Amino acid sequence: MKNNLLVVALLISAITFSQTSQDSLPVNKDQNSAERILSGNISSGVTVGGYGEITYNQPEGGNGELDVQRLVLMFGYKFNDKVQFVTEVEFEHVSEVYVEQAFLQYSLNDNLNLRGGLMLVPMGIINEYHEPTTFNGVERPSMDKSIVPTTWREIGVGVAGTVDDASLRYQAYIFNGFASVNGSKFLGGKDGLRNGRQKGIKSNIDSPNLSAKLDYYGLPGLRLGLSGYVGRSQAEDNVEELDGSSVGISMVGLDARYNFKRFAARGQFVYSSLTDTEAYNELHYDLDANPTQGLGSAMQGWYLEAAYNLLPLTKQQQLYAFARYEAYDTNASVSGDLLVNDAFNRSDWTVGLSYKLAPGAVLKADYQFRDDATSANLANQLNLGIGVWF
Repeated sequence: MKNNLLVVALLISAITFSQTSQDSLPVNKDQNSAERILSGNISSGVTVGGYGEITYNQPEGGNGELDVQRLVLMFGYKFNDKVQFVTEVEFEHVSEVYVEQAFLQYSLNDNLNLRGGLMLVPMGIINEYHEPTTFNGVERPSMDKSIVPTTWREIGVGVAGTVDDASLRYQAYIFNGFASVNGSKFLGGKDGLRNGRQKGIKSNIDSPNLSAKLDYYGLPGLRLGLSGYVGRSQAEDNVEELDGSSVGISMVGLDARYNFKRFAARGQFVYSSLTDTEAYNELHYDLDANPTQGLGSAMQGWYLEAAYNLLPLTKQQQLYAFARYEAYDTNASVSGDLLVNDAFNRSDWTVGLSYKLAPGAVLKADYQFRDDATSANLANQLNLGIGVWF
């Protein structure tokens, strides 16, 4: 709890600091690929974009890995001033193909849009803003992979827009939820809810889930986010009446991004409370054989990052030196016979450089120092990467 209060205090302190700043970058103008397509100034027709990452990961004492980690093609079509369609096709590791987004938007007015289809769940920063030029580090923050979990998208309907007088951006959706059992994969362990992402692939639904987010951009250079998600995991018809066939999920996230001249900082905190995990573990796990493998009753993670552009503001290119500390635990609390697994209580230091050759091209290099609550020595890792976004 002390750690939770510390993170919240540090996020709030960014507000106080920003009030003394007079020349900040307009983070309220941040856009991801879908927002860029939707805000295009063409009257009708097709818009094309994309992003990609090629990475090299070299753990200490092991073989390195070279990977075309992802190549994403974005397509948008504007039927008229009110109706637009956006889709995102992702090739992962060359051999895997996914549809990451595919939704239709109907604009009632400049501040209210109706959406339906496969969409990103608005939780934290990276799940929505994961183009490689929008974040530091070759790899996305580890806590986003385990706690959020990025890239989290599901099928649903909802509204999105802005309240300009209050400097607020809002989103609210009804989605299908995580799968209780996804093929041969279960919820729990080091990956938390990650195995339950249905990704729009013949998604099962037996109860709707609610997701919402507010972003505040009323102070120069500062953007604050508050995310919420509540619902249940989705169980198949043949087991949905059994105790433990699904779990309740309540997730809340706080995030902050700040820019001032050559300085940038961001922070994030996500907490997830899970109910009915004791019955879920009894149904799906053999805790007598392995009492530390199962789904915990709470997960949480947070990080703080600071970056500084080493090049003058008069230069088009940017060279950011950054450092990020994150702590995340997919077993923050347990219930029933499940025992705490200290290997799931992890922390990372990531330090490195992001060299932005142009607004849509970046070279990245970083080194990660990894640790957990056990006495084991985890392998640190060197990462190199190339990222593009257009």
